[in-house]
Amino acid sequence: MSDLTPQSEAPTPTTDKITQAARETIYLCNFRVSVDGEWLCLRELNDISLTPDPEPAHEDSWEDFTDLVEQMQMLDEFKDPKDPIAIERLNLMNMAKLSIKGLIESALNLGRTLDSDYAPLQQFFVVMEHCLKHGLKSKKTFLGQNKSFWGPLELVEKLTPEAGEITASVKDLPGLKTPLGRGRAWLRLALMQKKLSDYMKTIINRKDLLSEFYEPNALMMEEEGAVIAGLLVGLNVIDANLCMKGEDLDSQVGVIDFSMYLKDGAHSSKSTEGDGQITAILDQKNYVEELNRHLSASVNNLQAKVDALEKSNTKLTEELAVANNRIITLQEDLERVKEESSYLVESSRKASRADGTANGQVLGETRKQLKEETQLRLDVEKELEVQIGMKQEMELSMKMLEKDICEKHDALVELRQQLDDLRTLNHELSVKSQSSETSTKQKSDIISRLEEKTNQMGSIIKQLESSENDMAKQARSLNSTAGKLLQRQQ
Repeated sequence: MSDLTPQSEAPTPTTDKITQAARETIYLCNFRVSVDGEWLCLRELNDISLTPDPEPAHEDSWEDFTDLVEQMQMLDEFKDPKDPIAIERLNLMNMAKLSIKGLIESALNLGRTLDSDYAPLQQFFVVMEHCLKHGLKSKKTFLGQNKSFWGPLELVEKLTPEAGEITASVKDLPGLKTPLGRGRAWLRLALMQKKLSDYMKTIINRKDLLSEFYEPNALMMEEEGAVIAGLLVGLNVIDANLCMKGEDLDSQVGVIDFSMYLKDGAHSSKSTEGDGQITAILDQKNYVEELNRHLSASVNNLQAKVDALEKSNTKLTEELAVANNRIITLQEDLERVKEESSYLVESSRKASRADGTANGQVLGETRKQLKEETQLRLDVEKELEVQIGMKQEMELSMKMLEKDICEKHDALVELRQQLDDLRTLNHELSVKSQSSETSTKQKSDIISRLEEKTNQMGSIIKQLESSENDMAKQARSLNSTAGKLLQRQQ
């Protein structure tokens, strides 16, 4: 492993610790990965140097040359090209970006549901596996030390109850014997459910829980993990149907196929690292702006639905008030009819007692009027029952409508929160883009000044060479003259 570990000027205990943490993806540590459009460019770290080779030059020019080099070092002081963990995080983020972009484009061009044999999809799962393995802590068991990303994925079930179905399905799958196989199955099920981005954001936001499984400088603990979680949102546009019953997920070897992403070396040597970073930031900014537009449209649609529900709620409230007034009026009519009926009955009884020989025709008319009042009372009671039933139905409808409005309001608040987060991220990306452009411009100015100094030193060297030739000719002529004088003296 000595030839694979990064070279440093003085070995320290930190070097051994970093080497042990980066052992699984050490083959990426000797290269710096940059994105150029749709391709991946690799450059060896040994080829990257911040200090130029000393050259003999004029004393006054050499002082200016040293000042320019120190300015370039001050511009790059925020980066440490010899830190393998930071390089691994950047490499894995670029690989995730390329694999997600290639998967989306190829899936849209294919125009059908993806299956397990689709090569870009397989490479995406391999890249995600490397991202989740980066910086994992070793767990000691009775079989020895073990590293598995299944532990962090199990946290999603505790943070998001919706993920309980995926976790239960993974545990019920036959043939899965190792935590690695269960973690791979979980990734595939989350992709089919189109919830992979949401679940990754959930666990990345809980750094206090992730610290139990990852080192402090792991990808999931740094800003690169949040960027990858944002990139995963684009996978919601593709459909996948993956059968895992006959697939051996425990013993698969996850190796990244760089041939799918690498570009020709001659072209990659022409691109600079600063241009690659600016391109990556601009791509991310455009993607966030597009996602921001989609979320704004969704928020507007939900707001329109909430306004319509509020209007319907107001209308139902007015109808309920009218029904309540109608019920009160009917109850008053019923009481009045009862009082009139009791008065008529009492009057008929008094009349029958006072005059037993009263006219039978008057008694018949009184009985007929009493029968009509009784029928009217029954009709009023029936109408009152109908109105009470309508009132109960309207109250139930109002409760259901209020519940629906509360759910829509919660969804609207959540979408507004996501929109604010995306605006914040968009602003940060804009600031980073401006700072990168300023840094690139300063570097270009310094390089042009260096080239001018180099040309001046070259012209000085040519003048010195011409003067040296002239002096050599004069020396030869003097030697020949001296030889002739010596011959004459002899």
